[in-house]
Amino acid sequence: MNQHLFRPIALGPLTLKHRVVMAPLTRSRAGQPGDVPTAMNAEYYRQRAGAAFIVTEATQISRQGQGYAWTPGIYSDAQVEAWRAVSDAVHGQGGTIFMQLWHVGRVSHPMFQPDGALPVAPSALPVPGKTFIIDEQGKGAWGDIPVPRELTVEDIGAIVADYRRAARNAMRAGMDGVEIHAGNGYLLDQFINSSSNHRQDAYGGSIENRARLLLEVVAAVTDEVGAGRVGVRLTPMGRFMGMGDDTPEATFGHIASRLNDWNLAYLHLVEPAIAGTVKDESADPRRDAIIGQMRAAYRGVLMLAGGYDGEAAEQALASGRADLIAFGRLFIANPDLPARLRGGHPLNTPDAASFFGGDSRGYTDYPALG
Repeated sequence: MNQHLFRPIALGPLTLKHRVVMAPLTRSRAGQPGDVPTAMNAEYYRQRAGAAFIVTEATQISRQGQGYAWTPGIYSDAQVEAWRAVSDAVHGQGGTIFMQLWHVGRVSHPMFQPDGALPVAPSALPVPGKTFIIDEQGKGAWGDIPVPRELTVEDIGAIVADYRRAARNAMRAGMDGVEIHAGNGYLLDQFINSSSNHRQDAYGGSIENRARLLLEVVAAVTDEVGAGRVGVRLTPMGRFMGMGDDTPEATFGHIASRLNDWNLAYLHLVEPAIAGTVKDESADPRRDAIIGQMRAAYRGVLMLAGGYDGEAAEQALASGRADLIAFGRLFIANPDLPARLRGGHPLNTPDAASFFGGDSRGYTDYPALG
């Protein structure tokens, strides 16, 4: 049992002791003003340093890139210094930590944008969803998203530069690497998917054009920090925030193949259209086919996420479906998740009411073994 989960593996220049990764998890607890990590955030990550490696919560690359209340950034000197305390805490426990770089694109609100501007997107289309804003009483609330402004080609070039700067800042903050968030309905995913990208220029239309921004970001970030310290996250066939593609197999197959142009640390796929766990029969029936296709197309380390428990993770590794498994909610409730899985110990149950915003309750107070 768990013999594959606890085998070491090389990740770029790093060697991981096992394959239980902490997935990126938005918790909306950054310090204010300035959207900076706090000592409480450092303690949260320190507790989970037993992961094979940690991928931090999504971290905005600019003011424009923010779409949710109390999420941290990596574009100011104060944020860099605050994140350094987090990486120091993880390294002090012998852990490894990558920062997930984030631009939400259209999934935002004028309250987060410079000068109260509209959010930006590949195309000016309505957004079917809400985002987490701050209400008049200073509390978290779900707010409507306005129709965004379509980005110009010059705007797109500036965003690529923001990704490069954010990657540089992450390394200044002591991170071991970065993950480019290109999924879950956010900016890079909005460019990739035909449902959200109606452009008629070099960034729209064909699969090659819709993948262009992601590949330009990968080129800039790998040039800045080295390809072996860069991962990419994709959500093939995702539906969140109006995503959808006419030909997902062709689109994401193309991207997986193109990512072989760099010797990246890993490719991170979220299982598509999962309704519960990976065992859920209501999940998209094409899930296995598209994951298998991308596994065959991408020649590097492949990480999967999406409702895995220890048994399903072991099966995925044993079958060759993946090389690493990222756990989300189980890591929220079990700071010592690898030890629990290795020893077959009972798991704490996550409290969904405390996932977003708040204090240490439901954040740093879950019990560890012993």
